[in-house]
Amino acid sequence: MVLAAGDVTEFLSIDLTTIIATLLNTLILFLVLKHFLFDKVNKVIEDRKNDVKETYRQADEAKENAKKLEAEYTSRLEGAKEESAQIIQTATRKAQQRSDEIISEARTEAKGLVDNASREIEREKKIAVNQIKNEITDIAFSAAAAVVEKDMTGEDNERLIEKFIDNVGEM
Repeated sequence: MVLAAGDVTEFLSIDLTTIIATLLNTLILFLVLKHFLFDKVNKVIEDRKNDVKETYRQADEAKENAKKLEAEYTSRLEGAKEESAQIIQTATRKAQQRSDEIISEARTEAKGLVDNASREIEREKKIAVNQIKNEITDIAFSAAAAVVEKDMTGEDNERLIEKFIDNVGEM
């Protein structure tokens, strides 16, 4: 198919009515799309922006809450550490006091036992001394009776003294 020279100019010619009709169609299409599509799409986009802003706001609130709870937890933990240190210190002090009381009671009891033992020893010593005195007195009376009964010579006197010393040594 071959086109003539006049046909080409008709084909390439600018028709003002066609341009105006095309512009009107484009404008009508734009207005229809704007009315039915753009407003709804813009509304969806705006709603999504608001949802995202709300999510960020809630996340910021949750973060602030978490920081407050962390600070409170840290504060309570420090308080618990101090309280436990005080409890340990109090328990240690009470244990030391009880230990001192037990040691004091043991010393008092030991002193009482030593005092009782000393008194018992002293009493036994006095009893032994009294027994020895009684025996010495008996021996002395026996010796005096023997001296009185005999007519004593120097040798008899020495024998009697040795016998007395031997008897005292046996006791």
